[in-house]
Amino acid sequence: MNLLLLAAALAMIVRALAAARLDRWNLGAPVVMVVAGVVVGLLNEQSIAAVLNTEAVQHAAEIILAVLLFVDATEVRGGRLWGGYPGLVARALLIAMPVSLALAALLGWLLFPGLPWAVLLLIACVTVPTDFAPAERVVRDRALSMRVRSVLNVESGYNDGIVSPLFLFALILAGDTTQQRTPLDALATALPFALKALVAGVVIGSLVAWLLDRAHQAGWVTGQSGRIAVLLTPLLTYTATVAVDGNGFVASFVCGIAFRYVHRLRKARRVRDGRADRAEIRADAFGNDLHLLEDFTALLTTTMWFVVGIAAILAFYLTISWQVVLFCVAALTVLRVLPVLLSMAGSTLSGRERLLIGALGPRGTTSIVFGLLAFNKLPEGPEADTILVITVVCVLGSVVLHGIGAKPLTLLLTRTNTRR
Repeated sequence: MNLLLLAAALAMIVRALAAARLDRWNLGAPVVMVVAGVVVGLLNEQSIAAVLNTEAVQHAAEIILAVLLFVDATEVRGGRLWGGYPGLVARALLIAMPVSLALAALLGWLLFPGLPWAVLLLIACVTVPTDFAPAERVVRDRALSMRVRSVLNVESGYNDGIVSPLFLFALILAGDTTQQRTPLDALATALPFALKALVAGVVIGSLVAWLLDRAHQAGWVTGQSGRIAVLLTPLLTYTATVAVDGNGFVASFVCGIAFRYVHRLRKARRVRDGRADRAEIRADAFGNDLHLLEDFTALLTTTMWFVVGIAAILAFYLTISWQVVLFCVAALTVLRVLPVLLSMAGSTLSGRERLLIGALGPRGTTSIVFGLLAFNKLPEGPEADTILVITVVCVLGSVVLHGIGAKPLTLLLTRTNTRR
């Protein structure tokens, strides 16, 4: 384990020192860290499974997901809960995503008939949520219209928070080795967890945001201490919610929404009351308090890509079947594109914009963490192995398609659109 941590640290330092040059070559952190993980995995192939299937890795994955859910909920642009185009976002989240989940589970049933439906639902939850870690520059690409960038940004920010309760429901149903659970049993377990999470997330997020604003006004907080307070908020929320038998993931996501809302509301009120000018508020609207959290999240995300590289070696030895490859290719393409096109029918988006939203749906850290949690929670055997292999193939396929291939794909579609 110490050697793996050393290798990960060295790889991240090398990547950090050459970040600008590597970005110009379209070699982002995912590509570099995956390659580093593969090299390390080849040198430690006998111990990979033992390292990945430990409580330490499980708890680390849980904390990382909690932080990412909080960050996703706070990063939405546009001033409104669902960004500047809430109608389009609602179509993507409430129509396209459920259809994608259903189609992924159906295709899984056709390709892996021996797997229980709860495991198929887990696989769908792993492969459907989008995350722009493999293609983070896409949402800042001015070649895309503002509507496309906004929908992609908000969707990727919220879909993991929406899917996580369903993922945990399926995990409870599929992962309990001590007793047979029916769907109603699993639902009866998941609902109290979710209700406690909603209360904890709203209370902690609102309270911390209010206290932070009051501390800023009173001059009690420094720039550094404010950033530390925000960094600790998702960790506090997750651990406190788990301590009362609540869903820590849902709580972290809800906390991020509540924190963002109260934080912005308090600052807007100061402008309205004349206690701060608009330029000052706009300059410090949300960014300064979040800088440390954003850097910490980037570090966590980079670490997970390194883990994917290591897991790729284990997946190779577990055998990558043609069913796995076919499923992952479909999940990254038609199972994403067709539901998006269906959900956007009749909207104000052009045909090219709809296709871009469907085509630019990378899979990243959320899929990695969901896959690792399922691999750790499920009993050892073909079900856990299948989920790990699908996670690795899907995420690596997305690195190629949406990371290295995102820019050429965007240029091709936008150029065609311009010529027309």
